[in-house]
Amino acid sequence: MQTPPTLTPLGEPESTPRTQTPDTLASHVPRPDVPKALLAPTPIFPEGGLRAWATVAGAVIVQFCGFGYITSYGVYQDFYTRDYLTQSSSSAISWIGSISAFILISGGLVSGRLFDRGHFYLLLCGGSFLQCFSLFMLSLCGREQYYQIFLAQGLGLGIGAGTVYIPSIAIVSHYFQKRRALAMTIVASGSSLGAVIHPIMLNNTFHSLGFANAVRASAGLVSGLLLISCLLMRTRYPPTTPHIPFWKSLPRFARDKPYVYAVIGMATYTIGFYFPLFYLQLDAITHGINKTLSFYSLVIMNAASFVGRLSPGFFAHRFGVPEMVAASGGVGAVLILCMIALKSVASVVVLGVLYGYSAGIFVTLMAPIFSVLTDDVGELGQVYLKADISYILIISRTASEWVSASAWSLSEDSLDHQLTAPYSPATSYGGVRRCSAGLMASVGFVSFLATVVAVRNKKKTLAVRNENEKGKA
Repeated sequence: MQTPPTLTPLGEPESTPRTQTPDTLASHVPRPDVPKALLAPTPIFPEGGLRAWATVAGAVIVQFCGFGYITSYGVYQDFYTRDYLTQSSSSAISWIGSISAFILISGGLVSGRLFDRGHFYLLLCGGSFLQCFSLFMLSLCGREQYYQIFLAQGLGLGIGAGTVYIPSIAIVSHYFQKRRALAMTIVASGSSLGAVIHPIMLNNTFHSLGFANAVRASAGLVSGLLLISCLLMRTRYPPTTPHIPFWKSLPRFARDKPYVYAVIGMATYTIGFYFPLFYLQLDAITHGINKTLSFYSLVIMNAASFVGRLSPGFFAHRFGVPEMVAASGGVGAVLILCMIALKSVASVVVLGVLYGYSAGIFVTLMAPIFSVLTDDVGELGQVYLKADISYILIISRTASEWVSASAWSLSEDSLDHQLTAPYSPATSYGGVRRCSAGLMASVGFVSFLATVVAVRNKKKTLAVRNENEKGKA
């Protein structure tokens, strides 16, 4: 029996004999004398080691400084509305955080493709530099200079964080397969940890150091941490091979009912999802709750979110990813509606803990639910959710965030009056906003339930089909 020809690792001349190791990939250059299966061996993952866990640590830091900082915008929302941008409406101020969050996620449309083409270090270093630069520029923005803050924090910080968001998650898949869920859970917890630390730091320095020095201190912390992450993170595989364009796969995706329901659910639920993150602290102060506790309302919520992000790693395999997404979505929709009755210390704490925990579960499982719903594993790519698949998730979320920002800006005068008038129930404009956010989240919850039902029906259909095929055989 003839021995298959020896394959040459990337970057070495063919004359150099070497046994292929787990970190070595076969050449992708077509060779007629070698079977195709031998040219594309199944990757072997180290599932740990110093380099792998260093990369995970770097990804946690990136999430801490990017997603964690942007989801702490509720602190800025409160400070801008009551002190620094008093001539601008609260809804106009919320556009800064909404656009920043929009760009954070939609940046994956570009950074995901560039990552696939092997530009990870350019994305990491460039995005980190832009984040640091934008925060230092924010510290130079003057009082009542809305456009300056919008450019620095809304656009600059959003673009910088969006550049590194998807690559920092995707790189973890270079090192883990069996333990990937654990690694992704650890990475996802970084944003919640950041959303706990940043509000504490900002709330305690805005009034003692002043806006400029407080933001500079925050920027210095972010800069030092991002420098460490750039030194820790390393790629392991070469760029992926070209894959089928998204628009060619769209007709088949449109016929996949579980997938369609999940996309609709993600788009509608996210419209209400960010409302408590942006408005809990401001609403607590507006309704006469102790200012010290109000300052820590976001900390309480994000601390619970940190625990929630760790939970799926222990329970998802038992209850199922779609089921846990539906459950967290239902709890979140009810709690958003409960913000109408926010009027006591107990209500702030209970709502913050419960909503933070459910939001943590939801955020952690947003990407895994799409991988679970994918029939062909090859469509997931070698490093993360293949761009053709993840684009659906990204487009649905970014579109919903854009709509969310628009929805809260419909009546600026009414909202400004609500911030200074005594609290009233759902008849006030603030109550209407909460009802609208809660109802959209409820629509998302119903779509997630439909996803669960569709997945179970699909499994039953496949089981019956397999039995029939076995009977015919």
